[in-house]
Amino acid sequence: MLQPRILSLSSRRALASCQCSSTFARRAYATVQRSAPPPPDPAKDYVPSIPRGDRAPPRPARDYMPSVAKTERESTVMMRTYKPRTPGVRHLKRPINDHLWKGRPFLPLTFPKKGMAKGGRNNLGKITVRHRGGGVKRRIRTVDFHRWLAGPHLVERIEYDPGRSAHIALLTEEATNKKTYIVAPEGTRAGDVVQSYRAGIPQDLLESMGGVIDPGILAAKTAHRGNCLPLHLIPVGTPVFNVGSHPKGGAVFCRSAGTFAVVESKDEEVREDGVKVVTGKYVTVRLQSGEIRRVSKDACATIGVASNPHHHYRQLGKAGRSRLLNIRPTVRGVAMNKVDHPHGGGRGKSKGNRHPTSPWGTPAKGGYKTRRKSNPNKWVVVPRARNHGKRRDKKGKKA
Repeated sequence: MLQPRILSLSSRRALASCQCSSTFARRAYATVQRSAPPPPDPAKDYVPSIPRGDRAPPRPARDYMPSVAKTERESTVMMRTYKPRTPGVRHLKRPINDHLWKGRPFLPLTFPKKGMAKGGRNNLGKITVRHRGGGVKRRIRTVDFHRWLAGPHLVERIEYDPGRSAHIALLTEEATNKKTYIVAPEGTRAGDVVQSYRAGIPQDLLESMGGVIDPGILAAKTAHRGNCLPLHLIPVGTPVFNVGSHPKGGAVFCRSAGTFAVVESKDEEVREDGVKVVTGKYVTVRLQSGEIRRVSKDACATIGVASNPHHHYRQLGKAGRSRLLNIRPTVRGVAMNKVDHPHGGGRGKSKGNRHPTSPWGTPAKGGYKTRRKSNPNKWVVVPRARNHGKRRDKKGKKA
């Protein structure tokens, strides 16, 4: 049985620096736990809450921008490690997700993944994605990326999804008891209530504002973690995820663990009574990659950050866990024969003074650009930085 222990990065550094002490030598397998981080400051940290009953409404969503320095982020990351009883658990590290549901998923919202779907093949049997195959049995969870169903939804539980890096939440509509899956926001737990305002503003909420939409009051009552809104109703500077691109489609951007976009600007004008009105057709958002992009003002977006933000700190510990995740081995081109790869053949680790290429000869560094310069992407305002095989200095400039 695996015996977990919790170690932060700072604790492991302190433990490594004190290996010469006999006390630490005798307690090599003891559980070491760093003291809990200080409680979040509501004025700085991203801690939105769901109003219930007569509680005070939360802050406006524009102040929810998570701004954590790199050193602070490293000091607060806590991973679960294990006693090295076997070589496979010596380097195993996992995020601490004790709040996840321990049972099976809601079966009516799942279907099995089997056959060619697990081997990286298309409907013709051709391998279109290499290094896929095998893996444990799994079921695909049907996640609702559209969020058209209005009304309050109760979060029953947070579940692990083998098909994605973020966690999912099982929702139950309070009016009809209909169940759906959504990508869970970070910080959402069982018992919370989320809503979707994509189909329109409810009549009771409109009457509470005096029959006129006040952007400030609307943001204070709707821009809460886990709520889905059209982008033109979200305040500027709000972190969002599950961002759509056109009015009737589902979410396509920022769906993986820990990702979020930021609403940069909206085409607004101020009327004589001081109310801001969105006049343009598009909203500008800054994606996780740094790309600034235009999307439709009626596209959907969910307030908050995608769950499981420490996913990229995990270490599988052994090759067998990669095989369980449907990942097959990757062989280097220089280790192949000349007939199998352009980098193969020769003596030693040499690719014959050739630029990095794929097995079919296309450039492998920075991608293979096929878009014509006369046909740029009209939806991209500022493209993301690309290396294209060139090194960058610390300031981000090409060397």
